[in-house]
Amino acid sequence: MTKLADIGLIGLAVMGENLVLNMESKGYTVAVYNRTVDKVDVFIQGRGKGKNFIGAHSIEEFVASLKRPRKVMMLVKAGQAVDDFIEKLIPQLESGDIIIDGGNSHFPDTNRRTKYVESKGLLYIGTGVSGGEEGALKGPSIMPGGSISAWIHVKPIFQDIAAKVDNGVPCCDWVGENGAGHFVKMVHNGIEYGDMQLITEAYFIMKELLGLSADEMYEVFKEWNKGDLDSYLIEITRDILAFKDEDGTPLVEKILDTAGQKGTGKWTGIAALDHGVPLTLIGEAVFARCLSAQKDERVRASKILSGPAKKFKGDKKAFIKNIKDALFASKIVSYAQGYVLMKAAAKEFGWNLNYGGIALMWRGGCIIRSVFLGKIKEAFDNNHNLDNLLLDPYFKEKVLSAQEGWRNVVATAALNGISVPAFSTALAYFDGYRSERLPANLLQAQRDYFGAHTYERVDKPRGEFFHTNWTGRGGDTASSTYNV
Repeated sequence: MTKLADIGLIGLAVMGENLVLNMESKGYTVAVYNRTVDKVDVFIQGRGKGKNFIGAHSIEEFVASLKRPRKVMMLVKAGQAVDDFIEKLIPQLESGDIIIDGGNSHFPDTNRRTKYVESKGLLYIGTGVSGGEEGALKGPSIMPGGSISAWIHVKPIFQDIAAKVDNGVPCCDWVGENGAGHFVKMVHNGIEYGDMQLITEAYFIMKELLGLSADEMYEVFKEWNKGDLDSYLIEITRDILAFKDEDGTPLVEKILDTAGQKGTGKWTGIAALDHGVPLTLIGEAVFARCLSAQKDERVRASKILSGPAKKFKGDKKAFIKNIKDALFASKIVSYAQGYVLMKAAAKEFGWNLNYGGIALMWRGGCIIRSVFLGKIKEAFDNNHNLDNLLLDPYFKEKVLSAQEGWRNVVATAALNGISVPAFSTALAYFDGYRSERLPANLLQAQRDYFGAHTYERVDKPRGEFFHTNWTGRGGDTASSTYNV
């Protein structure tokens, strides 16, 4: 009798190839297919040689090689390619079979696809997979959502191949219905943008203002990776700073200062605007990449626009401690904003998100994995309805103890003409969030003056709206009150 595969995967690029090797190493037989069929043969005769893989040269052959209910995972480029493969798979599958999208799809697409695939009698999972090439091979963070009845069938495989923390707890659990898994992965990627931008700002201040060499900064990041900032991104930053080019000089200083992006950070910012959530740090991280990409224009501007001369006369060691405080406090703000966005989306879409569980899923395997995430899990375990991480006792204490150094870094950077958009916006959010009163009263008066948009009064109950004829020339008609 022909042996059947436990799961099949379409797409043998870097992530797909490493993920199936991970699955096979855990005892699963995996069917593989790729649109460019030659890749199947190369893999079967190469890294997959002598292992439990079934290579297929057509969709029909691929589906026929799977155990029922068939589990088909796609790791293909987000967008039209996913829809195209869904259309090719549906005629070959039977009721109860499962299609899994493991790429970086936009969550509205996953909402739509789940509904569509279920209408055909099939089940659908949209799952975030984070960890890059190494994570895919050794254990990624996996964030599945979609058709809840599909979870029981894929749970053993997903949790077996996922990263493990806390004595074997898998960094994978069910997230929620429809596009919840891809939404959480999107927020993860947005936070990743923020973390990376914060680290680069810390590096830039130490380099440009303190004059530290790459080797000296290596020692700083090495030390930081032992405490509250212990994380994958701090670890790789340490290693990058130590890496030398062929001539013995730091390679990092030879890399062109233009950052790329694939769009998930932008999606996170757009989702925040749609939900009215001030996701300021991630937004600034995205815009910082956009500004970096304007390299030629920045070079021209640098010859025309001048700023203050950079000079530092204080205690470098003490200021490096300030930078660490600014980095940690800003990181707390970034995660706080990300969690507020997830709570807003869960409310709108009816998702029952386990916020502590999400932090646990991010503890291992993924790009933002860090010790810090264990404290987020504790915060939501203690109070599932926590409105903002800044209100949790642990994070409140950490931010308050860091704010003096944080303010010193932002002020010093501004006085020396060094751009630190993520540090600055994080501090601005903190100061705005802790303010009982903001200047929006004047803003609302302006809106009523020019557009009769009305306002509420502090001496009247909430929900009562008023309009003033500010010039004496207007009428009493007010615009309808609405929020976008």
